[in-house]
Amino acid sequence: MTRLYIAGIAMTVFGRHPERSLHDLAGEALAGALKDAGCGAADIGAAYYSGMTNGPLQGQISVPGQVIFSKIGIESIPVFNVENACASGSSAFHLALQSLKAGATDVALAIGAEKMNIPDKARAMALFEGGWDVSRVEENYATLIRMGEGITPPPGSESTRPYSRFMSIYAAMCRWHMRTYGTTQRQIAAVCAKNHGHSVHNPYSQFRQPFTIDEVLAAPPITYPITLPMCAPLSDGAAAAIVCTEQGLKRIGADRRRAIEVAASVIRSFSHRGIDEPERAIGRLAALQAYEIAGIGPGDIDVAEVHDASAMGEIIQAENLGLVALGEGGPAAERGEFTISGRIPINPSGGLESKGHPLGATGIGQLYELVTQLRSEAGARQVDGARHAMQENGGGLQGVEEAALAIHILRR
Repeated sequence: MTRLYIAGIAMTVFGRHPERSLHDLAGEALAGALKDAGCGAADIGAAYYSGMTNGPLQGQISVPGQVIFSKIGIESIPVFNVENACASGSSAFHLALQSLKAGATDVALAIGAEKMNIPDKARAMALFEGGWDVSRVEENYATLIRMGEGITPPPGSESTRPYSRFMSIYAAMCRWHMRTYGTTQRQIAAVCAKNHGHSVHNPYSQFRQPFTIDEVLAAPPITYPITLPMCAPLSDGAAAAIVCTEQGLKRIGADRRRAIEVAASVIRSFSHRGIDEPERAIGRLAALQAYEIAGIGPGDIDVAEVHDASAMGEIIQAENLGLVALGEGGPAAERGEFTISGRIPINPSGGLESKGHPLGATGIGQLYELVTQLRSEAGARQVDGARHAMQENGGGLQGVEEAALAIHILRR
């Protein structure tokens, strides 16, 4: 089989960048990835652009990749625009790998960029309302909210401010997990406090303020059991990855010692499973497939980056990836097992809650963290001896789970 590598990868600081254009952010990420790989734009044979906000927020309905690339030095090669909700960046990366496997090129680019912070915040928040079947919105919402039945929110635990209805859905998933496995709000807060603590050491993170568990619990409520620090913010930012075959590495003269192998790349979509069938969860099935491709198991994973648009996501995905047993994510978080020095470090970057969540750049930003870890270049957030790393990135909602989900396993 063809062995595939990440030769270069880079990201901007995620956060609020009102003074910067979308192509300025994308250009910074591209320049960083090219420098990291030791190559030039002319060495790239195909490019995959990921972005969700171009159309609804900037008015660039079509060919956003070609427009962005025309301003940052990429032209005359195949360019593909990729949209898969919050999994768009990971999907672009997956397709770049497929172009290598197909022999279409030996060097390919995946890049994601977003400008989510605009003066009209309600318009930005409305973007999330397109991440499910818009012809059945009320039916979808009613179905998903029923997951939270059986647990009554305490007085004062619901915000009076308007938020995306996806927060209510995340809360319902939390309550289902609480009712089914005994997970507590404090355990969810432990995930949040841990991630904010990790982010203090990440110069690319949108937030770098530590929180204790008690401070997370005392923070302004969103909808029970979720409080404000447990949620990913609106973010601007970009990330880019250059992937190569063995021949591509040789052609561009990349430093072979810093190239990180992609051991598995899996994309799956939802199924019509029931909420009480966690063994059929999209994340679990994708993880099992990835382990088989990579020839390893959950016990071989040294560090992971998972999709925590809310803190509960980390608990659910730690279980889906087999890093802990079903129902054990909450207790493991409270015991500190997911910290940088714990049994299985998860989200050393700070996760989406702290690092930020610029939709189309998110997945590649996760991969940036894992490459940094495997190169032993993460500084104060370094996981000692990391050899195998795993990424999970989900997008949209269909049925009772993500509409699309990506898993990547990297190794050095």
